[in-house]
Amino acid sequence: MKRYIFTVFLTLALSLQLPGPSAASSDAELKDVIAAVEKSYESLADLQASFSQKAYIPSVKREQTGNGKLFIRMRPGGSALFRFDYAKPKQLIVSNGSTVWFYLPENRQVMVTDVKSLFEEGNGLALSFLTGIGRISRDFKVSKADGGRDGAGNHLLELVPKAPSRTVAKLRLTVSAEAVNRFLKEGSLKGIFPIVSSMVFDPFGTRTVIEFSDVKVNGGISRSLFTFKPPAGVEVIRQ
Repeated sequence: MKRYIFTVFLTLALSLQLPGPSAASSDAELKDVIAAVEKSYESLADLQASFSQKAYIPSVKREQTGNGKLFIRMRPGGSALFRFDYAKPKQLIVSNGSTVWFYLPENRQVMVTDVKSLFEEGNGLALSFLTGIGRISRDFKVSKADGGRDGAGNHLLELVPKAPSRTVAKLRLTVSAEAVNRFLKEGSLKGIFPIVSSMVFDPFGTRTVIEFSDVKVNGGISRSLFTFKPPAGVEVIRQ
């Protein structure tokens, strides 16, 4: 359970799309791209989006897919409340910032763990990055990937964790050239994310991608969405 939730959460943290077309940037250096990504988190209060998830598992040569809606809300001190409402497969992952519930309605089970345990032993990358406490330049060795640009002129980065992680081997990010240009002109990126897409590779070769649509940033989300009460008759498994 912990590895599954962590992988989904990390992919989320690095996969938020910036709407609108991209424009090539001719003068942005690697340090500028990194700064644009880091700066985008400073004004984050909340976000919501629809998502589709795809994971390729080479050990069994199969692909897993899923989709649903997600909600994130920041709170003072840098901790995050989150909710993944999966339509397919039917399941729910909810956290109030201290506890995580993983509800499987078809199994009539809910698994419960605490956030600290979920992100322990080097797995704090996801929570740290999303909350803005972490900085990719601090937590990762960052380099250009595949020549540094995609066909649309967006920036391609490869991130390798500086500290050993049992769940992350490396990350691939596509960063909007338009957002980087805006950052170079204005020095900030309020209310938007520069990440166009991302892929998380685990040490076993599994690749996980989450794509988003209808992304809304700082629109206001009720705190009540981030609590969960197990339905009557559901088995509660504490981990």
